[in-house]
Amino acid sequence: MKITLKDGSVKEYANEMSVYDIAVDISEGLARVACCGKVNGEVVDLRTVISEDCELSICTANDEEGLATIRHTTSHVLAEAVKNLFPEAKLAIGPSIDTGFYYDFDHEPFSREDLDALEAEMKKIIKKGDKLEKFTLPREEEINLNALIPLVLIR
Repeated sequence: MKITLKDGSVKEYANEMSVYDIAVDISEGLARVACCGKVNGEVVDLRTVISEDCELSICTANDEEGLATIRHTTSHVLAEAVKNLFPEAKLAIGPSIDTGFYYDFDHEPFSREDLDALEAEMKKIIKKGDKLEKFTLPREEEINLNALIPLVLIR
């Protein structure tokens, strides 16, 4: 398969490969800073497997799509930290926006000390390095799943 990179160069591979594996093949440094990919203009996860000719961009924090991916993931980490430290807090919406991300919580306002504790908890969560998994469910199944787990899944 032929992968056309954003600089116009073409890489050829005999077997299907994930976006991440292609990034590694291009450069270990690129792979370390990769956040997502764009396959034929569509933003995809680094684990997305490519099996046919396409145009591929590897996105980093310097790219709009890469920064949006970081913000989206960070909002999930914040939600997990809040639920760890304040289990009674209810999560509402938490999208990424052009200037960062925000999250609405049904909870009394957080104090400066609470925010410091949340930051420390977020660092622990990140350092733990749990694997993030993306999945899509039919609406009814998602509603039922969200009723069973304390963390709201946001797409």
